[in-house]
Amino acid sequence: MNLHRLDLVSLHLFNLVARTGSISKGAELAPLAVGAASKRISELEAAVGATLLERHSRGVTLTAAGEALQRHAQRILADVDQLEADLSDHAKGLVGVVRLWANTSAVTQFLPQDIARFVAANPEIRIELEEADSNEIASAVLDGRADFGILADRTPVPGLQTMNYRQDRLVLVVPQGHALARRRQVRFEEAVEFDFVSLAKNTSLARRLQAETDALGRRLKMRIQVRSFDAMCLMVAAGLGVAVLPSDAIRPHLRSMHLKEIALLDEWAKRRLLIALRDAAAVPRHVRLLIDHLSG
Repeated sequence: MNLHRLDLVSLHLFNLVARTGSISKGAELAPLAVGAASKRISELEAAVGATLLERHSRGVTLTAAGEALQRHAQRILADVDQLEADLSDHAKGLVGVVRLWANTSAVTQFLPQDIARFVAANPEIRIELEEADSNEIASAVLDGRADFGILADRTPVPGLQTMNYRQDRLVLVVPQGHALARRRQVRFEEAVEFDFVSLAKNTSLARRLQAETDALGRRLKMRIQVRSFDAMCLMVAAGLGVAVLPSDAIRPHLRSMHLKEIALLDEWAKRRLLIALRDAAAVPRHVRLLIDHLSG
């Protein structure tokens, strides 16, 4: 075994192959030619003295040695990314850059004001915010693309630490004149008979609705799926269905779009947003400052 033969390009490629389950997809993301990528993987296996990938017709899976290498590769690559960011920031007079990924609920309801207050008090720290769904956020934090993330509870977060950020409240949104519009509160099971407007199936909100519908032994009548809360409100206003959305996110649209907000009595409608990170004890000081600001 000769670990001095390891290089960052090969480790980065291996991490992409492990994440995608495919040498060709990993090569495309690297970007490298497939032949060059295969050669690098073979050289990596020779350097560590063990088979890292089981190759089969559908792609590749990690061996036990491959799983061990991936864990270390993620830490090494994250450290290198942080080193590059820190040195670049110091050259520009900045203390550091925080890479924050957050779901739509956090971006829409809470982060604009929270980040504005933080930046006003810490102008030497730059925040790079990326909006994504909760599952993507967990993956980004785990493989080092994000310093930390904000995601919905119920999101699988193996290998990550979590702490509370905020709590939001899900409500039923209907157009004025709807059969439920005169109600102040309802149970979700009363709304299941109607057509629904939703976000994409892989989002935490869509998965929550599907899980609760399944628990009722019913079928969710998904009429249309869109990419944003604003688009959902527009579809509801057009009479294409009802929707479940965070109360604070839709309040600005109620009057202008002639919508009605109805409280959901179900306990699951009280939702927590969580801060997720790999190791709270190991984050740089400027990242810790933002985490403390958001969780305080």
